[in-house]
Amino acid sequence: MAGVLHQRSLRRQLLVGILVPIALFVVVDTISLYRQALDAVNVAYDRTLLASAKAIGELLEVEGEGDDAQLRALVPYSALEAFEADNRSRMNYRISDSKGRWVDGEQDLTLWTGTLPNQGPYAALVDFYDDEFRGDAVRVAVLLQPVASNRGLAMATVQVAETLELRRTLARQILIDTLLRQAILISVIVVVVLLVVQRVTRPVRALSEQLQKRVEDDLTPIDAPDLPREVQPLTEATNQVMERLQHLLDNQKRFVRDAAHQLRTPLAVLKVQVQSALRGDSEPGTALMEIETTVDRATVLANQMLSLAKVEQLRQQRDFVLLDWAEIIRNIALDLSVLMAEKDLDFELVVEPCRVLAHEWMLQELVRNLLHNAIRHTPSHGTLVVRLAEKDGTTELTVSDSGSGISDALRQRLFQPFASGDVRTGTGLGLTIAREIVLSLGGSIQLNNRIEGDTLVGLDACVKLPTGTRSA
Repeated sequence: MAGVLHQRSLRRQLLVGILVPIALFVVVDTISLYRQALDAVNVAYDRTLLASAKAIGELLEVEGEGDDAQLRALVPYSALEAFEADNRSRMNYRISDSKGRWVDGEQDLTLWTGTLPNQGPYAALVDFYDDEFRGDAVRVAVLLQPVASNRGLAMATVQVAETLELRRTLARQILIDTLLRQAILISVIVVVVLLVVQRVTRPVRALSEQLQKRVEDDLTPIDAPDLPREVQPLTEATNQVMERLQHLLDNQKRFVRDAAHQLRTPLAVLKVQVQSALRGDSEPGTALMEIETTVDRATVLANQMLSLAKVEQLRQQRDFVLLDWAEIIRNIALDLSVLMAEKDLDFELVVEPCRVLAHEWMLQELVRNLLHNAIRHTPSHGTLVVRLAEKDGTTELTVSDSGSGISDALRQRLFQPFASGDVRTGTGLGLTIAREIVLSLGGSIQLNNRIEGDTLVGLDACVKLPTGTRSA
């Protein structure tokens, strides 16, 4: 259940991967657009404020000049009605002289004490700022208006404050329209992503249904040319895995079939020998010796068949390490020295340190099978030579006996399972195990008759493996 919960949906990943950046962009863009819209609304309505301030300034009169100048305002309220839009904004004004003394309008409107900007959007002595008036947020325009008449000259400060209901309503409307368009855009993207994912994954779902309908032992390669190119590597890897599984199953089936066939014969012989001993057809000592020989032969056969199965297991695991092959050869030669002594063989070991990438058991089993085979086919008082050397990136093992060699007909099938040169002494699996080990390690193996002049003097078993390096 936990694995299902943690499975990642391609549709969800695409939606999240596409929509999250777009949503962040929409948020940033909407905030920026709202501010730009608000600035544009302010610029537009500030023009109205400036026009109202100018209209008020034109209704001023003055008596006297300098410190004695007295401003008079003749501003009816109707003068501001033309600038109030849809009754959603209210305008108030204040007129002050150059010393800040109130002349007309709302006395509680805060007196402007700022400075004019160096360069504004309008060619006039005007400033705009945000403030509060009677608890409402307002936008205030300040106009420094020179007043001149035939009776005097003075400078008036005209302040016109407008509430922000209309401006904010317009900005909110722009924001809502923008968000609506962005929501429509995101909805379209979601629908497109869902449709595209549905269409792209259709071949994958079809392949899944095809695999579910397969029988249990059907490991044939997947044929799905309609899959997207990005999914093809997964298909190829799956086919490779199925090929390895098929190879493993074939080996298991062959192993079971061969085991049943090969073990049936010694078991049948053993049964006959036991029955013969029970009837008294032979001496008890002789019968027991025959039974022991049959049991030994069956034991060797079973052990070699298990070794063959283990080779396939190690081939699949491939947990290889760098090993000194020379040390392994010395140990195996020491183990088999008793067999050499029984036949009084002239044994020579010529090895040099060589490192190969392999599994220790595989190298041991390879050397043991080759050396045991050579001892069995070397006549008494014969010679047996083992050489190990490295040349041109290849490590070569040569096991040379002084036996009778092999015929061309036998050479063709000697590496096949249960193909033995001597059915009385061999099981026919030793060279098969050696060949499977060598192939698993990426090498090669050959059996060559050794001829001196025109005389056959023995057989050379030659194994070549890639030389291991520390980087491997």
